[in-house]
Amino acid sequence: MSARNRELLALFPASLLVTAGFAGVFIQRDELLSNVSLTYGAVFFGLCLAMHLVIRLTLPHADPYLFPLVACLACFGLVMIFRIDEKLAREQAQWFFLGLIAFAATIVLLRDYRVLEQYRYVIAAVGIGLLLLPRVPGIGGETNGAYLAVKIGPISFQPAELAKIAIVIFLASYLRDNRQLLVTAGRRVLGVTFPPLKYFGPLLAVWGAAMLLLFFIQDLGSSLMFFGGFLALLYVATNRLSFVVAGFTLFAIGARVLYAVRPTIENRVDAWLHPFDPQLYERTGGSFQIAQSLFAQADGGVFGRGFGQALLKDGDTPLLPAAQTDLIYAVITNELGLAGAAGIIVVYLMIVQRGFKTAITARDSFSKLLAVGLTAVLALQVFVIVGGVTKVIPLTGVTLPFVSYGGSSIVANFILLALILLVSDKAREPA
Repeated sequence: MSARNRELLALFPASLLVTAGFAGVFIQRDELLSNVSLTYGAVFFGLCLAMHLVIRLTLPHADPYLFPLVACLACFGLVMIFRIDEKLAREQAQWFFLGLIAFAATIVLLRDYRVLEQYRYVIAAVGIGLLLLPRVPGIGGETNGAYLAVKIGPISFQPAELAKIAIVIFLASYLRDNRQLLVTAGRRVLGVTFPPLKYFGPLLAVWGAAMLLLFFIQDLGSSLMFFGGFLALLYVATNRLSFVVAGFTLFAIGARVLYAVRPTIENRVDAWLHPFDPQLYERTGGSFQIAQSLFAQADGGVFGRGFGQALLKDGDTPLLPAAQTDLIYAVITNELGLAGAAGIIVVYLMIVQRGFKTAITARDSFSKLLAVGLTAVLALQVFVIVGGVTKVIPLTGVTLPFVSYGGSSIVANFILLALILLVSDKAREPA
């Protein structure tokens, strides 16, 4: 069976999942099995089929499993958001449609994605500019102590979602040209290689500007993603573990300083360390959110309370704040249990595995680094939000890719997926 036929066949389970999910919601709410669930499943399959045809016509050799795996996550997210709030689900469906348009446009317009190398400094400048937008008076605003979103009329989006792609493209392009010089032209002091500032300077300048802006807007989750993606690319490009160790050391020092000077960061760390402290639990901006997340996950047990059975509100009081965004993983765990939550993680692991396999099989350095960077950023985003919800690390405000409510997230991640598929097509193309 050809790769594209395998992709087409794998789209059927995702469509059946949409149908079964909406049927479960209707039965739970009205005790009635409606044929509307079949309509939703058919519409979802039709949209995925259209994207499959785009891939079949333009990227015949691309990885056959990446798009179906993402389709499974997207359909699961749509059902869960519909179960939480029908209005938000309709908005998410619209963003899903726009994400598919962005996905198709990226594939069609960037058939030779390596042209991006020629515009790396322009792309880096655009990425840094995007990070600055939430601080611009009139369009930016503060939410829970962080400047995350830009609102223009009725449209609101988070620029950091697109900025992460721009910064990865710059890093991949710059490291492709200068990685040997970073290793061979440096000086070794106490066993650690210090690259020449002439070659390492531009890399540090762009990355440093991005990190400073992220701390300026206090978007901790994106800061972790950018920093982790930077270290992953630097290690793959140079094969020097000392760079990673030095990076983690600098991050630890910076985190300790920021903990002392930034009340927002101090509050989040305290909530992480002491989620059940009565004073923190009752304090505004304290540990209520993470504590309720842990309660919900524990209540789900191994197999969950059942679809649609999570208690999200007590009257008008939310028991799980931001259930459709930050805590959607906790809702999944409560309703489907550890087994269902583990299933979601397995899907993400399969996507990451396919992304890194694409990087391994890529034939040129830029393609390898681009695939590594994009896959690493996606994996780190999953780790940051799941780790925060499960109290592995402090909770930060990032979305669960393709599952959480958020238009900018789903559009940006579909563009990210398109870039990985473009690399995959070139890598798998017969010589």
